[in-house]
Amino acid sequence: MGVPISAIMFGGRRAKLIPLILEAYSWEEGVLLAAMMKVETTAAVELEVGVIRADPMAMKPFCGYNMGDYFNHWLTFRSKSNNLPKIFLFNAFRRDENGKYLWPGYGQNLRILKWIIDRCNTKVAAVETAIGYVPIPDSLNLNGLAISRQTIQELLLVNKEEWVSELESSQLLFDTFGERFPGELRRAYSKLMDKLRN
Repeated sequence: MGVPISAIMFGGRRAKLIPLILEAYSWEEGVLLAAMMKVETTAAVELEVGVIRADPMAMKPFCGYNMGDYFNHWLTFRSKSNNLPKIFLFNAFRRDENGKYLWPGYGQNLRILKWIIDRCNTKVAAVETAIGYVPIPDSLNLNGLAISRQTIQELLLVNKEEWVSELESSQLLFDTFGERFPGELRRAYSKLMDKLRN
């Protein structure tokens, strides 16, 4: 029977591109965005620090079978529930042009969890972007934080041109799965690309 799940959050490390918090428009688009995940390497892996590498759903080191089949497994949940969780992307690692982190992180991330909970309970509105919902700045509890409105806007920015490039590079990964990459995600990909280009 399990415990009801209202939200699934995928977190990654990106200096640019990914907003502080983003809510996918649908289950399928959420699975697609998670499948497109890339992360910047740290000293904890045997690569040059700061290299962007594909890490679908943050599962690349852990998935023991074809990831095309793994994505399809996620898509099957649509037929198993009429009340699927909302899917969120979280990125506390955006940096400014001087390389400084824009968000304080650590315990302050509870403010983001609070926004997610409020979204699941339809207590706060959000801004529609080409790739999903981001917070209205006033819907985030920033009390006591020395963070400017300009910084918040940068944290929540969705740059269409950068996202088109992101999708194009993700296509190279998806092509490696051949026919095992779900057609449902291909359709979600095309829909998202159309929104970004219009």
